[in-house]
Amino acid sequence: MLLVDRIGEFLRRLTPLARSNLLTELERLEVCDAEIPGAAAVLEKLRAELRAGGQTAERAGNPQRYFFAPLEPLLVDGGAEHANSGRILRGSLVPIWEWISRDLLPTMSRDYATEMNRLIAADNQPGARRTAATFQTKVVESLENTLGSSSGADQTRARLAIYTASRAAFADLTKMLSVLRAQDALAKFNEALPATINKFDDARLAKIKELLDAFRKRNPEEIPFALAMVAKRLKTPWQLIRLATKAASSKSAADVAATPYAVTVSMVLDRVEDKRSTLRVALRNERILVAKEILTEVYNTEYALQVRIDLPDESEWGARLRNLMDSIAALVEAEVSRFPDNVGHVLGSRSLRGHETLVGRLTYLAWKGRDAVSGGASYWKKLVS
Repeated sequence: MLLVDRIGEFLRRLTPLARSNLLTELERLEVCDAEIPGAAAVLEKLRAELRAGGQTAERAGNPQRYFFAPLEPLLVDGGAEHANSGRILRGSLVPIWEWISRDLLPTMSRDYATEMNRLIAADNQPGARRTAATFQTKVVESLENTLGSSSGADQTRARLAIYTASRAAFADLTKMLSVLRAQDALAKFNEALPATINKFDDARLAKIKELLDAFRKRNPEEIPFALAMVAKRLKTPWQLIRLATKAASSKSAADVAATPYAVTVSMVLDRVEDKRSTLRVALRNERILVAKEILTEVYNTEYALQVRIDLPDESEWGARLRNLMDSIAALVEAEVSRFPDNVGHVLGSRSLRGHETLVGRLTYLAWKGRDAVSGGASYWKKLVS
């Protein structure tokens, strides 16, 4: 029997949920640069099957979707294994649901799924939402008891490892607990935000900060999730750091880190790390135009961070940015080096770094001039006070 036939036979034996889970895991490992013999053939077969059936890999069954609905504004695709402040990997939902339904609350989960399927079939949306909310409360109570001890947390990690190899699953489970606890406050905050933020100027920044300050008074632990909701609205994602840099007394990393929304810098670095992963996959699949778009955003983010914050290499943020850019440069160099020196490669073009153009240099000088003026004003205020 040919390999492709054996793969097809194996996949046909799996349930739809198991096939979706397998695809999620393989795509996560692909993004993480793991080499798995034969994975390409399995991925191709799974994707073709899901396309033919009109399904999407990340879309869980209906009862699960209702349960995870409060997490939707915070979900991110990909296989990131770093902290990812304020965001939850979509690929973590299937293994978390498997753990809830098989280990945490198996009987209640079965009852919930049965009732939800009945309500959904009857198109009883209010009833379905109430049932999901009731089950969410039961899961939160059970999670608080389970994760309240070190032994319970260790057992949970071990059980989750049965359903996924992702190191992010346990962290995403704890994030889910936080989101479910504060879901009403987060939903209210999310509704108050504009649909899109094309320009994060001072006026818009002040309004968003007012919303954040009010949210932070009652939900200080959940502020990264609120910030992730703001970031999702931004046309230019790196501008999230303005919530920290605008409030800082200077551009030093220490002063920025002392502001209430300093975590925005780490969140922007998280996005650069995500982009590095997607760049690796794009290059592997020879999607050069996609890689070009990714690199342009990465370079613009790097420039914005360096202009607005003094990031010495010994600082935590500076070291992380340098390591990320070094690894990205290595990916680009490996791609460019495949071509002869006399053949230009679009990824090696200086035009991708817009700040190195004349307009970019003038913008940089304008920023430096503004810093000098504001620094002199601050010094004068101290002198006369």
